Amino acid sequence: MVLTVCHLYPDLLNLYGDRGNVQAFTQRCRWRGLPVQVKEVNLGQPVEFADYDFLFIGGGSDREQALLVTDLKNRVDALRMAVDKGLVVLAICGGYQLLGRYYRTPQGKRIPGLSLLDFYTEAGEQRLIGNVVIEAELAGKKTKIVGFENHGGKTFLNGLKPLGCVLSGHGNNGQDGWEGARYKNVFCSYLHGPLLPKNPVLTDYLITLALARKGYAAQLVALDDEIETIANQAMVERLSNKK
Repeated sequence: MVLTVCHLYPDLLNLYGDRGNVQAFTQRCRWRGLPVQVKEVNLGQPVEFADYDFLFIGGGSDREQALLVTDLKNRVDALRMAVDKGLVVLAICGGYQLLGRYYRTPQGKRIPGLSLLDFYTEAGEQRLIGNVVIEAELAGKKTKIVGFENHGGKTFLNGLKPLGCVLSGHGNNGQDGWEGARYKNVFCSYLHGPLLPKNPVLTDYLITLALARKGYAAQLVALDDEIETIANQAMVERLSNKK
């Protein structure tokens, strides 16, 4: 049994160290003795989404999003089918926006998304920047997730489930109190940092889902997360006191 990871467009989508999300996922697998392989897929290269257990899409600019939609538009059906069959996806910032219906730029240009998920993004007058704490439910337990946001787009969910509610920061749009989006095993977020090293509980949840996709439902071996937990709690407390 080998968990297979697809890092999509790492050369174009790697804002604020987003590559660290793949590193955290793979390292926490290896510490447990779980074999894991990573394949980087760049612009124009073939990809069979059904062959993977975990797909990561990082953040990028408006220009990159336009290029990537063109590259992916003929493979949307294959991606949708893989998602319906349990593919675990983590999409950050620009990668998040890419999965929606469209992104409207400050100039009014509408960049079509993949319409994999039902949401849309409009450019705001001011960027939403700063540290964030959200509360999300993972495996039936409420968990505080921390990260850093820096986005000009405001995303609005059309009845789609958010990743979590904002306790501190802006979130999707600075208005409705939601951050990110969630559909089946797809997790979307504006949180950089990178996200997974700052939140080992979320990382392990994604690993558990990827294992379940392969038919394994075993309990993960516990790791010593004392340092990660202290760092996470320190940020939660700092932002709670600031608020």
